[in-house]
Amino acid sequence: MAAKDLLGRVCVKLAGRDAGAKGVVVSVKEDGAVVLTGPKSLTGLRRRKVNVKHLVPTPRKVEIREDATDDEVLEAIKKAGLENYMVERYEA
Repeated sequence: MAAKDLLGRVCVKLAGRDAGAKGVVVSVKEDGAVVLTGPKSLTGLRRRKVNVKHLVPTPRKVEIREDATDDEVLEAIKKAGLENYMVERYEA
């Protein structure tokens, strides 16, 4: 999957203390990283820069603009009807 296709994609974080949490890609960086947010109020995942090697993209996607705020991301998640899906933890 090309990096430009990741904007708005729901991904599962595989590494670190947030492993198993789902988040939305809000920005793609040139160094092979992305900015991921839960947002924290919904999933507990705070906005942070993440290496794409530590993510698994899901088939679900929300419509957001690049660098969207957490409130905009939350609104897009609600509009797509994904609140319950986002809260579920992924168990490997």
